[in-house]
Amino acid sequence: MIRVVLPAHLRTLAQVDGEVQLSVDGEVTPRAVLDALEARYPTLKGTIRDRATQQRRSFVRFFACEEDLSHEPPDTPLPQRVAAGDEPFLIVGAMAGG
Repeated sequence: MIRVVLPAHLRTLAQVDGEVQLSVDGEVTPRAVLDALEARYPTLKGTIRDRATQQRRSFVRFFACEEDLSHEPPDTPLPQRVAAGDEPFLIVGAMAGG
């Protein structure tokens, strides 16, 4: 099982508390995790990535094993510790301003 941590506003939208656990078929990539997340929680569709282009939204970041994976290609395999369920895949709402 893949562990996913969502920001508070997306947890509210999906009506979940805490971490989400997902089953991902095949290689564990950001695209595969997001596909599984949106399939299980359809209300999240279009919130993390654009519905048409599937591009990550500007103010959403992805982290795993203390690494920023936001600019990696969506089919890049996630670290083995995430694939094994030892570490979570973090979806974080970025902040802007100064």
